[in-house]
Amino acid sequence: MRFDRMIADEVRIEPRDWMPEGYRRTLIRQIAQHAHSEIIGMQPEGNWITRAPSLRRKAILMAKVQDEAGHGLYLYSAAETLGVDREELLDLLHQGKQKYSSIFNYPTLTWADMGAIGWLVDGAAIMNQVPLCRCSYGPYGRAMVRICKEESFHQRQGFEILHTLSHGTPAQKAMAQDAVDRFWWPSLMMFGPPDSASTHSAQSTAWGIKRFGNDELRQRFVDMTVPQADVLGLRIPDPDLRWDEATGHYAFGAIDWDELDRIIRGDGPCNAQRMERRRTAHEEGAWVRDSADAYARKHAAAATTTSDAA
Repeated sequence: MRFDRMIADEVRIEPRDWMPEGYRRTLIRQIAQHAHSEIIGMQPEGNWITRAPSLRRKAILMAKVQDEAGHGLYLYSAAETLGVDREELLDLLHQGKQKYSSIFNYPTLTWADMGAIGWLVDGAAIMNQVPLCRCSYGPYGRAMVRICKEESFHQRQGFEILHTLSHGTPAQKAMAQDAVDRFWWPSLMMFGPPDSASTHSAQSTAWGIKRFGNDELRQRFVDMTVPQADVLGLRIPDPDLRWDEATGHYAFGAIDWDELDRIIRGDGPCNAQRMERRRTAHEEGAWVRDSADAYARKHAAAATTTSDAA
């Protein structure tokens, strides 16, 4: 089959190429979840724009939130090349039939959380997403190139916030440590369940959508992050964390997968709040969409009239 040969030869699949229906559905599910995560992820950080401690911090955080809106736009556009409409995807999100990343159902209690999200959450996102730049589906892989470049900025911004706080007053360092304590384990959950319990990982890897398993990416993230925590002077909240000479990796403690299951089912600290605000924003923005449609119809009609006259 031509599709299988293209996958084996690392030739990218493009929208006009034939593809198995399962491949198309898997891509729609994954890209939609990624897009939903970007626009839901604007909420916990947008909440801190007006409370950022300086004009510089406000400008940086505002730029980051704008980037996330752009990421959602790129990804919804990539999904549309698979024959699905973004309005349909948003309807599925609002009905609870499609998911977004569980990490965004945790509250942002202090300014230090902006640092923890940038360093840990965006760091985990980069670890997950850089391999997607080589995704077998062309539009998704190309969208990820720019997204990853911008995520790298976000990760550095978060590290800088934590570095400033951890080298500030004792109260500031304690605030930074508290943020890391709360976001460390949810960040590890972002990579998904263990490969042995994942329902999609093996097939996605066989199709070239994913390049590495959940467990390998999670291990890479831990190995990368622990030395950075030493630079920050902050403690990773895992009493079982240790360097394993035999494996050449950091060994870490057991993850509470029951917590992840609860949040995915909608029982997280902020699930209801995040979805209520998303639906409200969509409803309140209806006039913008209606105006854009009317403008497009007006110009289409004008173009038709001009063409007929010619």
